[in-house]
Amino acid sequence: MFYHASSIKDIKILEPRKSNHDIPLIYFSEKRENVLVYLSNAIEKFCKETGFSYSGIWHKWASYGFDKNGIQNIEEYYPNALAETYKNASGYIYSAEFISNSKHSINIPYSVTSEKAVAVSGCEFIEDAYTEIIKAEKDGLISITYFEQMSPQKKQWIYDTMKQEYKDAEGHPEYRYFIENKFGIKL
Repeated sequence: MFYHASSIKDIKILEPRKSNHDIPLIYFSEKRENVLVYLSNAIEKFCKETGFSYSGIWHKWASYGFDKNGIQNIEEYYPNALAETYKNASGYIYSAEFISNSKHSINIPYSVTSEKAVAVSGCEFIEDAYTEIIKAEKDGLISITYFEQMSPQKKQWIYDTMKQEYKDAEGHPEYRYFIENKFGIKL
């Protein structure tokens, strides 16, 4: 089974869209719990809640990695990021039994992409993404590293990384607005 998260209701056929990789693809995970982070986009949510007007394609944001056992670890890159991003955010997890694997390597464990439309075989409504993420952590399916748990070196790495992200985001004013407000970076 392959899983895909979306805020859009009643999708019957998933269609390729351009995202951060700038190639029209549909992104799937072989693990349901790994798509929970895509039920909300911190950048889009923050911009809309603070009145930042933007009509382009939203930069996608999900700060996570994987441990040596292949368990997804969600990392809070700033204080209270998990709750701010996912609390009261609802969406849908679509499943597909069959996809045409595009073979595009996006370097994310358990991820598969398709360049072709994919028929949906199931849909699950998630009322609150935050609650579902916390449940997945309690079930041992994912782990969470909160900002307060991070070492000073990790926090410095995040700051340096976001500084570079800001420089690289010349064509994404919404992403720069998010970085300015969440990390205090402005060049």
